[in-house]
Amino acid sequence: MGDINYIDLFFESWTLWILLGCSLFALAVTLERWWFYRKVKFHPKKFLEILGKIAVLVSQNKAEDSIHTIQGLSGPIPDIIRTAIANRNRSKVELDELLTAARMEQRLVLERWLGVLGTLGNTAPFIGLFGTVIGIIKAFHDLAVSGSGGPAVVAAGISEALVATAAGLLVAIPSVVVYNIYMKKVKEMATNMEVASIRLLVVLHGGR
Repeated sequence: MGDINYIDLFFESWTLWILLGCSLFALAVTLERWWFYRKVKFHPKKFLEILGKIAVLVSQNKAEDSIHTIQGLSGPIPDIIRTAIANRNRSKVELDELLTAARMEQRLVLERWLGVLGTLGNTAPFIGLFGTVIGIIKAFHDLAVSGSGGPAVVAAGISEALVATAAGLLVAIPSVVVYNIYMKKVKEMATNMEVASIRLLVVLHGGR
């Protein structure tokens, strides 16, 4: 039994083409989300500095000037701050509800495309397994047609068919790992947004 020619096998198997497309899609999502999370990263220490400035301006009845404290900043927490400042004159209950809605909207933005990684992590092994089943069927069919070659022919066909399963796992494992890492980032950001909302509510409304 000779070595497997992976290049020829790749061009003969349409399931491997599908898995290649899945891997490229997963890579694109991974890079896009990495760049997005890097761009919107906001340190809690910086937020406390901004919160201190907002508290001073509020105490001086200059709350409208506090919008300048986040000039040029983007991301979930700066958007939460903008929402709080823009609606500072509403009641405490109304502002709390608006901040809750803003956090939900920001979470949707943070989780965008992550479902793709989760889906690929779940389905890629099945795509590979499907390719393996087709390959095994083809191997036994070729043996039945030729009527010769014995177990060696079947073994060669099955070994080639199992490449599809390996390829499916090769796509699925990194997708699941990256998905879990990014979901952890989303949960951390969601917690930071909730903490920021509570502190902003206290600063803008105090005990009222």
